Amino acid sequence: MSAIGSITWTERTGGALTTRECVSLAGPLLRDELRIASGFLSMALRRHAGRGNIVDPADLAPPDSSIARDADEAARDLLSPALLNHSRRAFAWGATIAALQRITFDPELLYVASMLHDTGLPSPVPHVDFTVRSAEIAREFLDRRGVPADGRELVANAIALHHTPGVSLDSGAEAYLLSAGAGVDVFGLRSDKVPDAIRRSVVQDFPRLGFKREFAGLWRAEARHVPRGRAWYLHRFAVTDLTIRLAPYRD
Repeated sequence: MSAIGSITWTERTGGALTTRECVSLAGPLLRDELRIASGFLSMALRRHAGRGNIVDPADLAPPDSSIARDADEAARDLLSPALLNHSRRAFAWGATIAALQRITFDPELLYVASMLHDTGLPSPVPHVDFTVRSAEIAREFLDRRGVPADGRELVANAIALHHTPGVSLDSGAEAYLLSAGAGVDVFGLRSDKVPDAIRRSVVQDFPRLGFKREFAGLWRAEARHVPRGRAWYLHRFAVTDLTIRLAPYRD
């Protein structure tokens, strides 16, 4: 049986969760919510791990390759400025988590996944999770550049999984890091682990441009268009509007 949120599951179901699947995600969701709350508290008390953690900024640089540059250009054509910078920050945060946890990953594939993971979000389709469209855009992009099928499916699976609660390294380094990077940027999940200087520099390099308001609106639209999808689930049970608003960024 395919894992909840995987590309196989998402394409088969359109992203709709059964009651049993909703229940099975409750534990991972609760753990994430507690991690967010404890992280926010530690940051407010200035006792967060990010005060002492060190990451070389060079580790966060996009790969110097034609595929990476083309992915950036493709995302620029498909995303608003706020979503484009979110995608760039998602890679930077994911690379930060990789450095802190000493995770080996494919920078090129993670960058493509990061830049294209939200390309399906601005145009919701009834009963089809937005990651299905994002994954197909990524597959076609990689296919045109001669990337083998296993690489294309790795990226597609990372994109499909990224907004599922509780994604772990068992799903692959790239899937875990994309989910972690997006979580840092949208909800503040693990933001307490990010070195303070890195957090400031990434936001300075890729300004948020009113991201919270724009993303919250897109998330509500996705929740309406895909009843019982993961956006609906997080909107209802994780109160995403509030969590997004409380993330440790100004906008």
